[in-house]
Amino acid sequence: MRITELRSRISDYFSDPVTYSQDIVHSELGGQTVNQAIEMGMEAGDIWKAVVRHNPEMPEKFR
Repeated sequence: MRITELRSRISDYFSDPVTYSQDIVHSELGGQTVNQAIEMGMEAGDIWKAVVRHNPEMPEKFR
């Protein structure tokens, strides 16, 4: 997965994807935000999997 696809998936599910990516800290990402994880060089697919784990209520069609 590319970062553009990660950003697209986040935009599809979250009403404010910019705020979500910069402000929500994920224990699944080692206490980092999505943006910090990207900057650290984490793989986009791994970040997405962490976002899904962090949001278990996410409908299957967005996973």
